[in-house]
Amino acid sequence: MKEKYTVLMILEGTYPFNGGGVSTWADMLCNEMKNAEYTLYSINANFELKSKYRLSKNVKDVIQVPLWSPLEPQEMLNYGKPYYEFAERKEYENDLSILTVFLPIFERFITSIYTETRNKVDFDTTFFEMWQFFQKNDYKKTMKSSIIWNSFCHIVSEVIENDNDEDVTLYDLTVGMRWLYRFLIPLSIDVPRADISHLTISGFPVIPALILKYKYGTPIIATEHGVFIRERLLAINSSEYSFFLKKFLIKLSECVTELVYYKADLILSVNKFNISWEKLYGANPNKIEVIYNGIDHELFKPNPKPEHLIGIPTVVAAARIYELKDIITMIKSCAIVKMEIPNIQYLVYGDSKAVPEYTLECENLIYELGLKENFILAGFHDKPNLIFSEGDISILTSISEGFPYTILESMSCGIPVVATDVGGVSEALDEYSGFICKPKDYVDIGNKVIELLKNEELRLQMGVYARNKILSTFTIEKFISEYENAYDKVKNTEVFVTETPELFELESHQEAS
Repeated sequence: MKEKYTVLMILEGTYPFNGGGVSTWADMLCNEMKNAEYTLYSINANFELKSKYRLSKNVKDVIQVPLWSPLEPQEMLNYGKPYYEFAERKEYENDLSILTVFLPIFERFITSIYTETRNKVDFDTTFFEMWQFFQKNDYKKTMKSSIIWNSFCHIVSEVIENDNDEDVTLYDLTVGMRWLYRFLIPLSIDVPRADISHLTISGFPVIPALILKYKYGTPIIATEHGVFIRERLLAINSSEYSFFLKKFLIKLSECVTELVYYKADLILSVNKFNISWEKLYGANPNKIEVIYNGIDHELFKPNPKPEHLIGIPTVVAAARIYELKDIITMIKSCAIVKMEIPNIQYLVYGDSKAVPEYTLECENLIYELGLKENFILAGFHDKPNLIFSEGDISILTSISEGFPYTILESMSCGIPVVATDVGGVSEALDEYSGFICKPKDYVDIGNKVIELLKNEELRLQMGVYARNKILSTFTIEKFISEYENAYDKVKNTEVFVTETPELFELESHQEAS
């Protein structure tokens, strides 16, 4: 029997309180890994009352960190220290320590975000020093002090003046400081010791992994699903933030992504597509490996189409209703199909409450295009393994993906797919198991749907090939075996040596203390 490692799995907005591809991936690891037991470090906007998943015996604890709740996380939850210690920090905190100790660290932190020649070693040092400070000092009082606020405003004003950027408003400065306050909260929270930190996103949730590395030298594995920095750039550029806020958040996100790649001992990408982005942001190619997602082919298997849908040309999708899934393009493709196949039925299963304003936009478009009887936002399905058997084909119209489970699940059920060419889609889906289209090209997507629905022989042929490809390449057994090997590797071999002796001295000093 393999040794069981204690693993801190760090998640943001996903498992175990929300569904989606990352949650499916995490649930598989927690249920199937033979050499690991998990503590889930779950970062969410607010405190979650109920898990969406039945947790495996391999999950020993769930630590919630509600970043955007009105109260500090430590005011709501116990993170292993008595409340009186937390209260004492607030009582004895004074402006002198903020001014003489924390302020210089904070100023280097903000300056490093804006510098044209970013230095990940220096950025790492500021994180380490901030974490050290918050071991003994109160986070809330420090970050909300006038000393820190004035410093932030001064540094940012100088940057804007030198760069001749657009004017910055008081609102901009307030939002920027609020982001920093929320994103950095985990620096003040104690983390239980673990053998491995397993990060599921190459962004701000790296902080608890950094703390374990600073304290105990704990190795970090970063699994890259959809590339954090790519999806962050897409979201920021399409947002209504001011020029200042867009620039600030992009630069901060880029610094954090570079830090993740620098500190990770092993970067596991779910596809080959991600690797170019990882290299672009400084990842050492020797640390990068690909582990494709796997599927339970005995659960996701061909089933008869339900009686009530027989005779109705049906397209199914499993997708949370939000911008990255580009449901708008899916709706427009339905309008193209309806011109050729008037009784077309699109069934889209997934959470419609994640982004209410986007759901409303989708509902309005469905009404405007006269698709009320053709395009159904069907909500939650309690048996996801039966979703794809409801359709003749399935569809995915995302503008960003990692290695989507919905593609694998559909293929495993013998249902061909029409999908956009994003992330690792083309590494699973090929011309023998479906069609790949350019993102947002709803006309081509619609025409490919029409072609498959009108050609039963091709559809069935693709379905058989898709099922066989899953059986030969994307099984859950292969997926789990490769992750077990990855855990063994980071614990039993020296994966990567950081060329920063001064940081080793910092870490060694902390370990000794």
